[in-house]
Amino acid sequence: MLILTLILGIAYPNFCLAQYYINRPSHNFPEFKFPSENKELPIVFEWKNIQYGFPSEQERQQVLRNGRYNPDSPIPIDIDVYYPPNGGPARHFVTTPRFGQGVPYSLAYVTNVQRENGSEIQAYPSYQWHSSHGANCDGLTSVYRVHIDACGRMWILDSGEIEFVQHCAPQVVVFDLATDQLVHRYRLPESSYKAKVSRFVNIFADIRDPPPKGKCNDVFAYLADPTSKAIVVYDVVGQNSWRIENKFTYPDAKFGTHTVAGESFELLDGPLALAVTPLGLGMRRHLIFHALSNELELAIPLDILNNATKWQGGLSASLSEFVSLGRRGVQCASHAISRRGILFCGFLDPIAIFGWDIRTPYNRQNVQLLALNPDTLQFVSGMKIVQRPADGREELWLLSDRLQKIFAGTIDYREINYRVLRCDVDDLLQGRGCF
Repeated sequence: MLILTLILGIAYPNFCLAQYYINRPSHNFPEFKFPSENKELPIVFEWKNIQYGFPSEQERQQVLRNGRYNPDSPIPIDIDVYYPPNGGPARHFVTTPRFGQGVPYSLAYVTNVQRENGSEIQAYPSYQWHSSHGANCDGLTSVYRVHIDACGRMWILDSGEIEFVQHCAPQVVVFDLATDQLVHRYRLPESSYKAKVSRFVNIFADIRDPPPKGKCNDVFAYLADPTSKAIVVYDVVGQNSWRIENKFTYPDAKFGTHTVAGESFELLDGPLALAVTPLGLGMRRHLIFHALSNELELAIPLDILNNATKWQGGLSASLSEFVSLGRRGVQCASHAISRRGILFCGFLDPIAIFGWDIRTPYNRQNVQLLALNPDTLQFVSGMKIVQRPADGREELWLLSDRLQKIFAGTIDYREINYRVLRCDVDDLLQGRGCF
């Protein structure tokens, strides 16, 4: 553990979220005890390459011939899981953005059909939503990540790009998972993104009136735009959006080289990971975020973030409101926060999952190793906290994709390259096995 501590090199911050408590209540749940031994995370799905399903064999052969399907082109990026509130099997959703032309659809669910290289996926909500390949902007063009909220809705962030060419305006599309029907759409105005520069890759929808007492109407969605180094705030009720771009949303050139399992690639990306302080902790709520190409963990109060008038000053707007929580000394891709305020993050080196209680300073004493596996956890690009309705317990879901091998051109499709893993949050934190 001492060696890992030295590797991490997490510096003591000047601030922590604890400074922003408002009438902090006493704990009504036991303190977590982090494990002294590393835990393996069970694998739920794994693929050598992604196995697509099609409406018919004729359609499959047609897209193979015209180049719209190249079995070695798709790269899975994200995972989210929906448990029907009244029971029934879980639904597992994955995204495969259209980095190239050979991706037939970019949002899918995992089926029970087993193919040679892994479980077959099928297009969501239907094949027709994706089949125009950017010609019909009422469909879905390229989905990087999604967020399933507590109200049973999937928030989809569609970048509108194929092979980095903008075919449609970026949009937020929302489906009711109980009916698989479209319930909301918002196309970003030109003022909220930079044409030919922006690439929207992550979304977090903060439901401020959640069930069982709320009506799920009061929502702010936060969108990560790492290539133009910005975060976009979308006020759903007000049907308005605004960009936040400043020195805190920029990458750090010293962290532009990303090394995973001995292979490196160059990427200078801004904001990627987004999560908010859970309701009910008695704290001033923040958006906690970081750039992929940076070691800093940062936060901004939601009451400031959600006020459009605070951001009219351009690069200098509300700079004093940003909180520098601390430094990791290494990059982390995705992160997620449990309802009790534990932030999980997948470090690139060591290749591991770490946890931090946001009520404590962000330093090496409080950022604790939870799971370490140099094979199965290579570049965790998707991470979600999912609550099971049957017992209310939370699960941590991960998608790892060996992104470094894709950049380096060393990926071998005879090997397992993509994995979905899960663990019960309390079991992971208490040091019990994941089942």
